[in-house]
Amino acid sequence: MTDSASNAGYSDEVDSLFERYESRNPAGIHAPWVHLFPEAPARILDIGAGTGRDAAWFASLGHSVLAVEPTDALREGAAKLHPEPEIEWLDDILPAIPKVMARGETYDLILMHAVWMHLTEAERADGMANLAQLLLSGGRIAMSQRHGPIPKGRRMFEISGEETIALAAQHGLTNLYHERAESIQAENRANQIEWTKLVFEKT
Repeated sequence: MTDSASNAGYSDEVDSLFERYESRNPAGIHAPWVHLFPEAPARILDIGAGTGRDAAWFASLGHSVLAVEPTDALREGAAKLHPEPEIEWLDDILPAIPKVMARGETYDLILMHAVWMHLTEAERADGMANLAQLLLSGGRIAMSQRHGPIPKGRRMFEISGEETIALAAQHGLTNLYHERAESIQAENRANQIEWTKLVFEKT
């Protein structure tokens, strides 16, 4: 899938993304909310899976992962870098994620790291409805939203945690975790970039 508005810019910096993303320890990144993740073995849907770093981490813990990434160069490179049999790669994109929806499967955990802020308000409304359908009862969504200057060539929107919590509630998703904090990366902190982490549960 070529870049659409929501994933614009990512194909132009694939090499640097692999270098940056793969250099960071996923266990450290997810430490604040990992206690809310399911025990293995669970079925994980990683939307906007990027370089496959998180998908590979989940696989190493005993989970099976459907890794969804619309940027061809990222997805193809990730599949080569992380060939674990527990990871299945799929070319699809929010909000409709038609290929995911067509599978008729449900998941214990949906991860969306640095994805949600790329969607318009209308896309977020449609996307949340689809995400809720993909969760098992008691399943959870973990998402992070970026705040700060928008990189050149990207499309991003400023979204508060409270706005996302209100939208999720309309679809039977209860907020379990909400934290906004500065980036753990020095370069991002210098640029006043912050992140909101949210976890929701389907009741």
